Amino acid sequence: MNISIEDLLKNKNNNIIDIRDKYKYSNGHISNSINIPSEYLITNHSEYLDKDETYYLYCDNGYKSKLVSDELNYLGYKTINIIGGYNYYLLIK
Repeated sequence: MNISIEDLLKNKNNNIIDIRDKYKYSNGHISNSINIPSEYLITNHSEYLDKDETYYLYCDNGYKSKLVSDELNYLGYKTINIIGGYNYYLLIK
């Protein structure tokens, strides 16, 4: 499942996860997002995620976050990929 940046920002969602590395996150991120790099999120998903919550994932361009979202959804979590990722967010903010 996917969501556009515009729709995400309209809804003021609280469970936004930046799956990029800590360096990229520290140099800029979507407001109200938290940073959990993809390798940690995939290997330790039960430590970070609750199956009763919905999470919105993004990376630089939306490609890697789509793959991670699909994997987590397969494992029973509710995740939604943010189309275009952080790069698109920079264009519209």
